[in-house]
Formats: sequence, structure tokens, C-alpha cells
Amino acid sequence: MAKKAKKGKKGASLIEQAAATPNRKAPSKGAWKVMDRGSSLVGGLLAARASAVAWRIVTGHKPPTSGRHPEVSTREAVTWAVVGGGIIELVKVGVRRSAATYWVKSTGQLPPGMKPLAAAKAAGTKKEPVL
Repeated sequence: MAKKAKKGKKGASLIEQAAATPNRKAPSKGAWKVMDRGSSLVGGLLAARASAVAWRIVTGHKPPTSGRHPEVSTREAVTWAVVGGGIIELVKVGVRRSAATYWVKSTGQLPPGMKPLAAAKAAGTKKEPVL
């Protein structure tokens, strides 16, 4: 049976803990930029491979290398664009969220430039804060 992670406060999420943590020493903004950009790069590389593997599993052959090639049907080219693009974005979001979660766990604070969603909702904004 898997062990449950211990939380500082019962039922509090990572974001709530980060918002409640007093600012000790401010983590480096430059370190977050490196982590964020690095995670984007790694996510992009993983995503391209993941989408190609998914295409091979589903169709049984290599993904189209060019949607403009006359031997590739329009249906196949459009399907590849939709499936490949969706998988790429899902992988990127997963990797970038993992980097942000790691930052919160290791520093106890949200990444620089990121505000808690509760504060954004209280200010009357419906959009998620952007870095």
C-alpha cells in the first residue's frame, strides 16, 4: 500500500501552504526562470517523441513527416496535426506543472510572479495569474 505524503496542515494543498508560508529568504527569480525554460525545453523534446510513439501504436506506421506531401492524405495530415498537437500540449503542461510543484515543495513559496488563485478571485479577476 502506498504511503501518503505528510502535509504540514491537515487538508491544505501545496498552494495554500505556499501562500501561508512567511517569506524567509526570497528564492532567486533567475533560478525559477531557468527551471521554467528548462522544463519547457524538456517538455517539448518529450512531447515530440510521445506523439510519434502514440501515432505508431494507434496506426501501426510512422507519423507523416510532412503534411504537404502529395502521398499523405488530407485526412491523415489533419489527424496527425490534431493528435500530435494535443499530445504535445498535454506533455508540456504536465512537465511545467511538475516544475512548479517541485518549486513549491522545495521553497515553500509559489514561483516568482505567480499569485495564489484565491487572491486573483478576491480581486475580481476571472483569469488565472500569468507569470
